[in-house]
Amino acid sequence: MKKLSPFLVLFLLLFGLWLIFGQPVRSPLNPEAIPRSVTARGDLAADEQNTIEIFKKNSSSVVYVTSTALRRGLFSLNAVEIPQGTGSGFVWDNEGRIVTNYHVISDANSVQITMADNSTWKAVLVGASPDKDIAVLQINAPKKLLQPITVGESANLLVGQKVYAIGNPFGLDRTITSGIISALGRQIKSVSGRMIHGMIQTDAAINPGNSGGPLLDSAGRLIGVNTAIYSPSGAYAGIGFAVPVSEVNRVVPELIKFGRIIRPGLGATLADENLNANLGVDGVLILGLEKNGPADKAGLRATTQYMGEIILGDIIVAIAGSKVDSYDAIRTELERFKVGDEVTVTVVRDGSPVDVPVRLGAVE
Repeated sequence: MKKLSPFLVLFLLLFGLWLIFGQPVRSPLNPEAIPRSVTARGDLAADEQNTIEIFKKNSSSVVYVTSTALRRGLFSLNAVEIPQGTGSGFVWDNEGRIVTNYHVISDANSVQITMADNSTWKAVLVGASPDKDIAVLQINAPKKLLQPITVGESANLLVGQKVYAIGNPFGLDRTITSGIISALGRQIKSVSGRMIHGMIQTDAAINPGNSGGPLLDSAGRLIGVNTAIYSPSGAYAGIGFAVPVSEVNRVVPELIKFGRIIRPGLGATLADENLNANLGVDGVLILGLEKNGPADKAGLRATTQYMGEIILGDIIVAIAGSKVDSYDAIRTELERFKVGDEVTVTVVRDGSPVDVPVRLGAVE
């Protein structure tokens, strides 16, 4: 067989490469290009329309809360304001009262409220309840800017029902997120160290900056105040908590009236959990009584000392039939009543249970 010439082999190789790589490339530009035709869509789904309406109805009620603190310069005595924190809040009434979380403004020297129209107003503190993490602020904005939020109810909430949160996560004002009620009756610790009971747990996205904003039901009514998140990273992790509106609607009027919560109480000094445990007490030991206070008038007995021997007083084991085993539990039960109500306090006296009617008084 006759061998091919090296020149012929080279020619064939180059020709093959040209066939593969040497063809002219079509230009990607087309001067006649036009936008693609738009595909029409039908009506929005019912739940989409509802979400849109909820946002339209309530976004003007939600405000942006900015707190600042005074600090003195390192090399001067000049005081300067520095940002302390941000959060959310909502318009409570036509008088310019704003509800938010206490922890949003707790360390602030001044607070500013930014409304839906981006106008900014200086706020003053009306009153606060650290135990419930609720605070009421006052601004002097014109009534046309004040759209009070619609108040709902929380007593008949169900796990699984849809909820919406509006707030300012990471400073992104008037953001709406949705989810469901994940659980009811949760408890978390407030900034004062007391437990807040009956909290709503939700998986609606709640992030730093949402605190103090409203949690709404599918009717667009306030059912809670977004307060805390559970997250190892500090960002959204699917678990948020809100103070139920039943508690908010009880606390806020008192803060507006008195600047603080007027709590019903027994007028007694009670032992803490460690002392009760050390004494082997199953309940809460009464250490002392306020003279002429409710417990004193009702005949409850305090712990006394006689000839060097400590004589234990009454041990509270139930309030109005509900078992209690700590000071916090007693306060929680008493909060279901008002000053002047008569409640039955069950105590263990000389080893036997005794029911004592006590008319509650006002305590700090």
